[in-house]
Amino acid sequence: MGMIYSSLPEAVRVAEILQGLQKRYVAGLMALVGEEPISTTWFRNEGECGGGERLSFLENTALAGSSINFSQVHYQSNSDVRLAVATALSAIVHPAHPRLPSAHLHLSYTQMQDGDAHWRLMADLNPAIKNEQQQMKFDRILAAVADQHLLEGVKNGNQYFYIPALERHRGVSHFYLERFASGNFDEDLLYVEQFGMAVMTTYVSILMDGVEEGKEKDPSEKERASQLAYHTLYLFQVLLMDRGTTAGLLVHDQNDVGILGSLPPRIDKNLLSSWGSRLTEPQDVLLNRLLGVMPQKGVVTITDSLKKQFAETIRRFYREFPEGIYLQAKSPLNHQDRGLHGSP
Repeated sequence: MGMIYSSLPEAVRVAEILQGLQKRYVAGLMALVGEEPISTTWFRNEGECGGGERLSFLENTALAGSSINFSQVHYQSNSDVRLAVATALSAIVHPAHPRLPSAHLHLSYTQMQDGDAHWRLMADLNPAIKNEQQQMKFDRILAAVADQHLLEGVKNGNQYFYIPALERHRGVSHFYLERFASGNFDEDLLYVEQFGMAVMTTYVSILMDGVEEGKEKDPSEKERASQLAYHTLYLFQVLLMDRGTTAGLLVHDQNDVGILGSLPPRIDKNLLSSWGSRLTEPQDVLLNRLLGVMPQKGVVTITDSLKKQFAETIRRFYREFPEGIYLQAKSPLNHQDRGLHGSP
């Protein structure tokens, strides 16, 4: 069976916009890397309930990792599932050069069987090595495009991406709107399109500028070490703290590699292990189990096979310790994530 997308009018329009943004983002990255992306499709219930397409680039001199994922999952009105349609674009890019920041963008529209519908918007800049100019450029465009929602989005983002065990945030700029809906679908759709376009074009320009400036400046060993440590922190936050990622893994096992597509290519296992003593029960148990499926070496490569093992480990853990979910990132509305795409 092929992919069957929803025929609901709003879902069709949202899909057109988010797929258009996906293509624009990938085109910008293609100009940076000079390569075509790899397309991977995944199916929900063999395509009967939708699925998605993930576009990514092989690790190269410009990108260490990337996942630009569009998905749409839907259910019939006579099903026992409260969800009608969830349509999302979830994108993460990890540059190869330590002086260039990673970035995450998530835009999703959820429609319930009872008619409730809302957006979820996330955008955050995640540098291994802080750069004030890059951060200012990202913050300026966020302020301009977020408009009257800036203060709420920044407050929510700073709350969500804070890691109590490490007493720090994941990145330097965080924006998060949950259950966003003004009551005017057309205006909201335009707002989301402009928000996504502004964030991705600004981020690609940050990468372009950085690549141009760094052509004759190879990273030092200290900078590479800083990047490895930061990528370790990124994995720690995604696997132990991120509610959207966890919810996606708990709902189904049909897109594990895609949901964990945000993970960086390599991490420092010894550093990750050292953070276990800072965790409260039962999160320390989860970290130990994740460490247990990793190879016995200091620097671990995060392969697709390992991502699948992470996903199974996380599912087993929350079946055993369902209360552990309350130790994850603080969500602005303590919402119940729909968990269909992951929002790393």
